[in-house]
Amino acid sequence: QVQLEESGGGSVQGGGSLRLSCVASGSTYRSCMGWFRQATGKEREGVAFIDNVSRTTYADSVKGRFTISKDNAKNALYLELNSLKPEDTAVYYCAADLGKKTVCRGGTCSRTCMYDDYKYWAQGTQVTVSS
Repeated sequence: QVQLEESGGGSVQGGGSLRLSCVASGSTYRSCMGWFRQATGKEREGVAFIDNVSRTTYADSVKGRFTISKDNAKNALYLELNSLKPEDTAVYYCAADLGKKTVCRGGTCSRTCMYDDYKYWAQGTQVTVSS
């Protein structure tokens, strides 16, 4: 069992920055961790993912602006949000799971942390970006 607690959301003007944190407790074996977001009236989307050797993947919408990282000694996961846009407004969730899954996109299949059905979820934190 893994418990996740996140913090760091808030309100910021467009172009600003925020840092989200997520601390894990319970089982320490988490091969995949990720950040997701859900805007009002929209489906949840994966934003950034990191595996057990700190390889990262990002959604196209946040590449070059967001950075996912982790500190294994602190059991912590972070998301740096830079150059924020109003369309980044959403509730952000950190999530964890035990391992990679095979995902097929565009006829190509690979083992990845970039999937949606993570097992463990934090409570969510609101990020609001004003124009």
